[in-house]
Amino acid sequence: MTTVTTPEASAPAMGRRARVLLLAAVAACAACGLVYELALLTLSVSLTGGGITETSLIVAGFVAALGVGALAAKPLLPYAATAFVAVEVILGLVGGLSATVLYVAFTFIGSSTWVLVVATAAIGMLVGAEVPLLMTLLQTGRNADARDSGKVLANLNAADYAGALIGGLAWPLLLLPAAGMIRGAALTGMVNLAAAAIAALFLLRGHLRPATRALSLVALLLAATLLAILLAHSSDIETTARQRLYPDPVVHAQRSHYQEIVVTVRGDDLRLYLDGDLQFSSRDEHRYTEALVYPALARDAGRVLVLGGGDGLAARELLRHPHVQEVVQVELDPMVIELANTRLTGLNDGALQDRRVEVVVADAFAWLREYVGAGFDAIIIDMPDPDTPALGRLYSAEFYGLAASVLKPDGLMSVQAGSPYSTPDAYWRTVSTVRSAGLGVTPYHVHVPSFGDWGFVLAQAGPPPTPALSANAAPRKFLDPATLAGAAVFPLDRQPREMEPSTLDRPRIVDDLRRGYQF
Repeated sequence: MTTVTTPEASAPAMGRRARVLLLAAVAACAACGLVYELALLTLSVSLTGGGITETSLIVAGFVAALGVGALAAKPLLPYAATAFVAVEVILGLVGGLSATVLYVAFTFIGSSTWVLVVATAAIGMLVGAEVPLLMTLLQTGRNADARDSGKVLANLNAADYAGALIGGLAWPLLLLPAAGMIRGAALTGMVNLAAAAIAALFLLRGHLRPATRALSLVALLLAATLLAILLAHSSDIETTARQRLYPDPVVHAQRSHYQEIVVTVRGDDLRLYLDGDLQFSSRDEHRYTEALVYPALARDAGRVLVLGGGDGLAARELLRHPHVQEVVQVELDPMVIELANTRLTGLNDGALQDRRVEVVVADAFAWLREYVGAGFDAIIIDMPDPDTPALGRLYSAEFYGLAASVLKPDGLMSVQAGSPYSTPDAYWRTVSTVRSAGLGVTPYHVHVPSFGDWGFVLAQAGPPPTPALSANAAPRKFLDPATLAGAAVFPLDRQPREMEPSTLDRPRIVDDLRRGYQF
């Protein structure tokens, strides 16, 4: 049997200090690898809604790619040092550019699924190749028995998992909020390249030929230059790509911990988008807001709870009612509250800064579970459409049950419920789910030009309520008694449907939304 010996395979064993430093490099690379995967998951949620199926495919695809990468590294083991540096250069470049490529692909061609699949496979294979290459490097030049090999593997795994923990914490707590997806991925790529440069210059000098080391440094410099250019122009790239998603000029854009917030303006039409979904148009939001708020005020509520509605439009209408003395506004995202108190004050009349309004920044589900206090005369539930599991929980039987528990026996609750025309399954699912919380429900709908036919649910403890307006209701632009009476009538092609309720265990409404529009 002939044994092929390469210069790398015959390199001297690493000293203890070099092995420790190499393990530190392993931790840094592992942190970068996990950040790339988390960036892909974040992009999936942001761009496509990121349901359970998409998340499972990314996680399972990444894990499968790790195994493929480990097998693919086997022919490279005689050249472990060169291969490791090459893998880290490619990984830093691919991972650093991944968010940009996905974002641009989505905004320019309307779909990034195939890019997401390719990026997941490529990053997973590169990360998977690291461990066998590093194991070979740590064992090179050593006469190790099984026990020593086990110790080396244990150290390698410990460094790998510790790095993964660092990456898992750095992405949501530091990189994403401070830098965003595009810059966060690019900065991670720079860290990856820096770790590879340290390994090539210091830790693996004895394993690399001078020519190979010089070539590695040139590749590292070129990759770092490309990522530096991306970082320098990332704002321009993001602005150009984002503008293609919206028909009107973008005048405000920011990413919070929870969502992307965008405001567009054309003429007198101001529009708010959350994660790409239109929340309102200033030209016709009064139709939506009046239909949501005034039926719940039919009994002259004095104390009102608003769940969601962080734009302050519902609070504006509530404060116009002479009997309303207190409004508790529960909104998850503080950046939406900030926007309501700055750019949107012309629309909401500064409602959230009124002394009668108590603003609570909290998750509505958690807040309801922990609430201890007097009941409310009316509840307004104004949540974004439940196209993700996180939002689906706010359309569950459990959530509506909690809301009902803080509603006074003679109180009214109104719920925004989507379109009975465009998404009838989701609409009637909401109606059935509110009913499953032990409430009598009356579905109704109005026409909002920006949205089309839009539906709501009016609910109370006891029999289904009759939608009505208070004799003390403030002047309105759209809703009158005749319009409200007709709103409870549905045409023949959109008759009520009996649906199973959506629950925390079975968030059926998310699947309804994911099936898309039905005409």
